[in-house]
Amino acid sequence: MRRKQKKAFTHFYLLLFLIANSIVGQEKVTMSGYIIDQETNETLIGVNVILPKIQYGATTNEYGFYSITVPKGSYQLRISYLGYESFQEELQLDKTITKDYKLKSEVALLEEVVVEENIEQLNLKSPQMSLNKLTIQTIKNIPAALGEVDIIKSITLLPGVTSAGEGASGFNVRGGAADQNLILLDEAIVFNSSHLFGFFSVFNPDAIKDIKLYKGGIPSNYGGRVSSVLNIYQKDGNSNAIKAQGGIGLISSRLLLEGPIEKEKGSFLIGGRSSYAHLFFPLVESVGDNKAYFYDLNTKLSYKLNKNNNIYLSGYFGRDVFDISNLFNVGFGNSVANFRWNHLFSNKLFSNLSLIYSNYDYTLDFGLAEFDWNLGIRNFNLKYDFKHYLSEKIKLEYGLNSIYYKFDPGLIQPTTSESGIQTNKLTDKFAFENSLYGNISLKLSPKWNLQLGSRFSSFLRLGQELNTYAADNPLIFNQDLKIYEAANPIGTEVYSKGKVIKPFYNLEPRLALAYQIASDRSLKISYNRMVQYLHLISNTNSPTPIDVWAPSGKFIDPQLLDQIAVGLFKTFDNNRYNFELEGFYKSIQNRLDYIDGAELIANNAIEQVLLSGKARAKGIEVLFRKNEGKLTGWLAYTLSRSEQKTPGRTLQETGINNGNWYVTPYDKTHDISVTANYSLNKKWDLNANFIYQTGQPTTYPSAQYQFSEFLIPNFEPRNSSRLPAYHRFDLSAVYVPKKQNKRYSSQWVFGIYNLYNRQNAASIRFQNNIETGLNEAIRLSIFGIIPSITYNFKI
Repeated sequence: MRRKQKKAFTHFYLLLFLIANSIVGQEKVTMSGYIIDQETNETLIGVNVILPKIQYGATTNEYGFYSITVPKGSYQLRISYLGYESFQEELQLDKTITKDYKLKSEVALLEEVVVEENIEQLNLKSPQMSLNKLTIQTIKNIPAALGEVDIIKSITLLPGVTSAGEGASGFNVRGGAADQNLILLDEAIVFNSSHLFGFFSVFNPDAIKDIKLYKGGIPSNYGGRVSSVLNIYQKDGNSNAIKAQGGIGLISSRLLLEGPIEKEKGSFLIGGRSSYAHLFFPLVESVGDNKAYFYDLNTKLSYKLNKNNNIYLSGYFGRDVFDISNLFNVGFGNSVANFRWNHLFSNKLFSNLSLIYSNYDYTLDFGLAEFDWNLGIRNFNLKYDFKHYLSEKIKLEYGLNSIYYKFDPGLIQPTTSESGIQTNKLTDKFAFENSLYGNISLKLSPKWNLQLGSRFSSFLRLGQELNTYAADNPLIFNQDLKIYEAANPIGTEVYSKGKVIKPFYNLEPRLALAYQIASDRSLKISYNRMVQYLHLISNTNSPTPIDVWAPSGKFIDPQLLDQIAVGLFKTFDNNRYNFELEGFYKSIQNRLDYIDGAELIANNAIEQVLLSGKARAKGIEVLFRKNEGKLTGWLAYTLSRSEQKTPGRTLQETGINNGNWYVTPYDKTHDISVTANYSLNKKWDLNANFIYQTGQPTTYPSAQYQFSEFLIPNFEPRNSSRLPAYHRFDLSAVYVPKKQNKRYSSQWVFGIYNLYNRQNAASIRFQNNIETGLNEAIRLSIFGIIPSITYNFKI
């Protein structure tokens, strides 16, 4: 099997070579360079560079680089980018040239001005589908809880994206779990994307330049997760002048400083953010000595060595702290460092080398139980990517990626000599993930465009001490009680450091095809297979810091996804309106679920509580967007179904839910969101959004019986009930004071979250009423109506 996969991958690259040579034959010239912001020298991502004469163009990559190869001749060049003045000039291309362009921002002070001409033609022609983009300014305009701008919560307003509810971390894409999303910050993996257990995200909006969410048709340069890729890039920093910006809110503030190291060659950026609501806790008697706060730091250094080489050094550090009267103390956070080197081998070949370190750690101090628990996961990541702009009809992307993981399940140690708890170091786990990828974009004809790719991945579970079980079976099914029980290990097997316990090899093909029906509409189809070697083991509906990350190995196989999507895309009234309709179906093999009564925390043999099953999801997504005018925004609707099946391993075993399909905890049948921005005048902007989601699946007790003095609940089939539907309406107003100048500008943001005070249920639990003797339901709601005010400034 392994030889067949490697042979197939070799044949794929041979196909790329033959296609490239068949297309690149005639004499042509290349024009390449960078598109940058005139004021800050910040490179711009996704700029449209168009040659209308031949209906051809390109978009700048993640580092602002473009390359266009065309036959010799005279052309009109047009450059268009949202929020910037369009640029146009006549060119005589008789030879290969390098030319950079500086675009002038149309953003006056803190107001966003949408360009009147936003060329969508490339998006219609491109095979890429299931891709959503949000500008930072759009995100800042969205009303947010407590006035804290939240990137993660903002993307849940897009079709196919939901959350587990208020105060829940992570997000779910097309019926997938939160751990199935690959979150990248400057290409570094972020394992926990939330502050304060999901109330806010870890991303400081002032430091972010570009956001892309891939839900399907995912290019082959991404891998390791099976639901989505959220790719976020930080700003490079202003290399022209020292600038500052920030904001002061009710519970947190932020400040960002950027400026030149050497004018027009190098820049620095440093941004900090912190909450301070805990400082007022002592004033509230019921809160007392409790603490809950977060802080984070974004840093970046950028330097242009010469016309062919740029280097970047970026970092992120964030921390959350909870302290409940010194009885329960929690601390967790992410640390990221990244060195990148951009090199131009030629005006057609762009490369990027990245060396990345990422660490996520968690500390729990149980004062009552008198013990500490420390755990974490870290990785060292090497990426080398190439973009080869061969001609106006063909573009190649290829590269490699290697990641070394160390999983630290934790160290439990007593805090006092009287606790009776012994120091227990859970077994560290190690793994090595490697991949090679290739992708070719082909313009087959004026109407047909093809994107073909493949990724060959391997995962090597490395040496540690493992339990051994009879027949390699860590679970036993009790036929009498009809329950699963942990098998007793019959011994241990020690693998030396670096020795491979079990290897996995997988070929992940990708395909996307676009047919332009007319100048204003196109039809697209995509297929992708993806593999996920890491598993988040959790008994909650959204990730929490104490969830367990488990690598694939002897007892756990990797998740395998196959997804197909079909979409119709149309623009109206010269791109004033966009309409997108997509349908998708995906199936996942080896999706894990825990057995009833599983103990997940500090479990040194997690394989004893897991069963492997399969999952599937299908749905229809609709997005209607208004791009221009005083009123802009979008309407998103998703109709979907997400299910899981975890049968027994033999006919005698019942599996989970008796081996029947059951909806996943992140199944939301209906998901509707409306987002609107209205520019009232030069001083006022009004923003609003409405969200409605089908209630989250849950499992309720259906009966109870009494054993001695105890009432024992009997639960219904898994996830067969739902919480009440979730909905809310948010409103905000942005006021720009009249006195503004080039040196200092400011704005006030007034917001009301959950305007009609909907008491959305985060959970419902049942308890016995002592007075009546009857069981009653207790609803937990986190947010009611929340007013907020934030002052933003730029210097």
